[in-house]
Amino acid sequence: MPYEEDHRHGKDRPVLVVGRDRRTLYGLMLSSNSERDGQRNWIPLGAGAWDGEHRPSWLRLDRVLEVDEDGIRREGAILDGRRFAQVAAVLKKSYGWH
Repeated sequence: MPYEEDHRHGKDRPVLVVGRDRRTLYGLMLSSNSERDGQRNWIPLGAGAWDGEHRPSWLRLDRVLEVDEDGIRREGAILDGRRFAQVAAVLKKSYGWH
């Protein structure tokens, strides 16, 4: 999805889609900024195909982004089931997600 700061630049904000309600997708923001390591509400996700340079990424858990399904500009990668299950477990335990 476009970066909130300035969507005209064409750079995409990487997100992990974790749910949906009809046409609204719910996503958690990804960052390859290593300063996220150990920060509150960020968990390490590791490297993946969503980052062209295969840098490690971190996932922000405390802010859910909502976007219409037509607002998704491209699919970067699919997170493997093991890591998605780990994310889901943290969301359930820490934030009461179902």
